[in-house]
Amino acid sequence: MSEHQKPLDLPAAGGAATFTAFGLRAEAVKLGPGLHVVATPIGNLADISLRALSTLAAADAVIAEDTRVTKVLLAHYGIATPLVAYHEHNAAVMRPHLIARLANGAALALVSDAGTPLISDPGYKLVAEALSEGLPVTSVPGASAVLTALVVAGLPTDRFFFEGFLPPKSAARRQRIAALAAIPGTLVFFESPQRVAETLKDLAELLGPREAALARELTKVFETVRRGELPELAATFAAEPPPKGEIVLLVGPPSEGALKIDAEELDRRIAKALETLSVKEAATVIAAETGQPRRKVYARAVELSARNR
Repeated sequence: MSEHQKPLDLPAAGGAATFTAFGLRAEAVKLGPGLHVVATPIGNLADISLRALSTLAAADAVIAEDTRVTKVLLAHYGIATPLVAYHEHNAAVMRPHLIARLANGAALALVSDAGTPLISDPGYKLVAEALSEGLPVTSVPGASAVLTALVVAGLPTDRFFFEGFLPPKSAARRQRIAALAAIPGTLVFFESPQRVAETLKDLAELLGPREAALARELTKVFETVRRGELPELAATFAAEPPPKGEIVLLVGPPSEGALKIDAEELDRRIAKALETLSVKEAATVIAAETGQPRRKVYARAVELSARNR
């Protein structure tokens, strides 16, 4: 074993592992070796399974994105398992140590700050490396902000695409939105309160009057879900102070079938899109918006772009 693969010297929990639920002290079920990926609450601490509590209590260590956040959860349920920080700033250094510990037969629980790990957090590389080393990886399912928002948004749920965070700069964000425009399913985004008004503006301008929803502080005391067409939501949030808390944005799929629009209206839409997008991006957006064949829209966009040079 190389110096870089020396296992972490983690304190062991003495005696039988226990946790407290419903005011009762329970003994955790003995845990097999391997990496246990554990979903935790996204806000309401009651949204955790008994299996998750038992896993967190019985693990040799809990690998946490922010140990301060996870410490609150463990303390709430009387769990004394030691914590190890694993986040984007130390992941490259910590990963070999964690893999070495797993290879030596440890049972480690991986959590994120909230919800299901690996969704917009650095846990993916740890899981991938563990699997590549032939080490056991087990999922302990539970809360997810993506699914929680999806089921209350009132948008189609048969197909959806989770994008995560869009780029912070408007030009890059608009390019990415254009690339997503034709996806035939509900789009799901995470967004910061400070950028949500700008993001809604870009979504409205590029995707048109699609049905959308903004879910805030899900499962918490001040949970709110605001629904409407993108231009309506964009105007509303542009006129208000930035909302507080965790935000999930959802946008409905493009309309099915081609819109009944004449050549003049198609040209108008293409010309408007070309004011801010490349020919390729404009063609993608307008084809998704109208249901017209992309090849046809692209050819017309090329003509209009050349005419306006």
